[in-house]
Amino acid sequence: MTFTELANHIFNEAIADYHKTDTVDTPICNPYPAQSIEACLYLKNWIDTVQWHLEDIIRDPNINPVEALALKRRIDRSNQDRTDLVERIDSYFWDKYHNLNHDDDAAINTESPAWAVDRLSILQLKIYHMQVEVDRTDVSAEHKAQCQAKLNVLTEQDADLAAAIDQLLADYEAGRKVMKVYKQMKMYNDPNLNPVLYGQKS
Repeated sequence: MTFTELANHIFNEAIADYHKTDTVDTPICNPYPAQSIEACLYLKNWIDTVQWHLEDIIRDPNINPVEALALKRRIDRSNQDRTDLVERIDSYFWDKYHNLNHDDDAAINTESPAWAVDRLSILQLKIYHMQVEVDRTDVSAEHKAQCQAKLNVLTEQDADLAAAIDQLLADYEAGRKVMKVYKQMKMYNDPNLNPVLYGQKS
């Protein structure tokens, strides 16, 4: 099993588990050993899945403004959790690949493997929800056909992205590319770096 086959299996497991209740406050029940890469992948997709539905809720045109602000704050926290977890997954890849011998002309990839895995996780959510649209019985044939066309593109994108990630990992193994990771260094959640936040200090 390739890494992306494992990842997609776990991502779809998390999506299915969430939709057993389909509520954003459902407690996570991660079935994998703590600190394992499998547990990280499950948690990654769970965060993405909950945030997907929070983003749906906040777009309700009749939402109470106070509730909307609380949801925005929750989405902000979720985004930070997502970033932190991507960096944990990159630490797994770093530990695995950074000490391998590499070619003198080995290249650096434009993004770290975990950020590509982040896109793979979100892509599984797009596929799941587009399939829901295709399967609806209360919509027109035109709607279903349009959604099926989009689903076909998403499925192709999934195969292409998975192949690209597995090729990147193979390139690390073979020394054709060098593992290098930069932290995101997000500033807006940091009270020492966001002027709005540090400007409020007494």
